[in-house]
Amino acid sequence: MNSDDLIASLAHDLRPVPHHALGRRLGLGMVSGGLVTLLAVCGWLGLRPDLMIALHGATFWLKWAYTVSLAICGTAAAARLARPDGRVGGWLWLLALPVLGLASIAGYELLATPSAEWLAMWLGASWAICSRNVFLLALPIFAGLLWSFRRLAPTQLALAGTSAGVAAGAWGATLYCLHCPETSALFVLTWYSLGIAGPALVGWLLGPRLLRW
Repeated sequence: MNSDDLIASLAHDLRPVPHHALGRRLGLGMVSGGLVTLLAVCGWLGLRPDLMIALHGATFWLKWAYTVSLAICGTAAAARLARPDGRVGGWLWLLALPVLGLASIAGYELLATPSAEWLAMWLGASWAICSRNVFLLALPIFAGLLWSFRRLAPTQLALAGTSAGVAAGAWGATLYCLHCPETSALFVLTWYSLGIAGPALVGWLLGPRLLRW
């Protein structure tokens, strides 16, 4: 068989990839994992008892703005890196914007608060478990994204794993807000960010092994 015949035989049964197949695949993985995380928040941690009141306050939406913006950047980076020729572009660099924005708000909080209260504002009532909870809640979403990547074709495996970890951590933190009563921007900037960094580090370390195809 000559080269032309071989190429023709290989291409004979090829079918075009459905439009938006990549987005649907990633979305299915994230939504499936997100539902598990939501069930964990409701059944394990429990919704905060004043949730309906909190929804009318600015601090709740500030936390969500932070976590959702990080999640969007991580998800967009993951979607780009899921392709063989994918490049992360500026999406991971854009993570700096919400971090700097929240850091500015935290700085204003410190200026407006007596220094004797800074430690309490930083630690809140749940600093010892916050990052751990965010990390654990991210795991189902991270698993869903890894499942999605197994049917895709990433080539920058460490970066793809990192972006999946950021997305999973940030979406997990978003759902954790339904439980967490903390209101300080300094608290969120520190302990939420550490919880999100955990799955990102795991993705960076394990991506080259788990995403190999």
